[in-house]
Amino acid sequence: MKPDRRLLLLPLLLLGLAGCENSATAYMIDGSNHALMLVREQRYFWSDEIEQAVVVSRLPDCQRRVAIWPGNAEGPAMEVFEAGYLLWALHQGRRWYLASTDKCLVQDWPDAPATPPGPQVGTFVMRDGTAVFEPAAAPQ
Repeated sequence: MKPDRRLLLLPLLLLGLAGCENSATAYMIDGSNHALMLVREQRYFWSDEIEQAVVVSRLPDCQRRVAIWPGNAEGPAMEVFEAGYLLWALHQGRRWYLASTDKCLVQDWPDAPATPPGPQVGTFVMRDGTAVFEPAAAPQ
């Protein structure tokens, strides 16, 4: 019985998938049931583009995943600001988004003001190839 030659290609295929990024991290707002999450997925190892989505969650009332503009392997970082009751402003590169955990909505914010709408609560950043949330330093 001869081994199937296609099985010899399996390690090469798995090696190709090893270069893909698939990470998610959360800003826990009020326990594990109320959060903003950044999800990053690189579909193909040869692609520089990282698909991104923001998940807004306030369980048991709502949870929704919304695709946003793609990123790259380095990020860029996404700053998170308070913007109102159950509302957050997200700033990544030159793009702004508004995320509501009241209605579980995320939208582009093309006419964002020159200054952030409220205090910064933290930043989603890449650390050692993984997305993490770093809380903002407490005001002194």
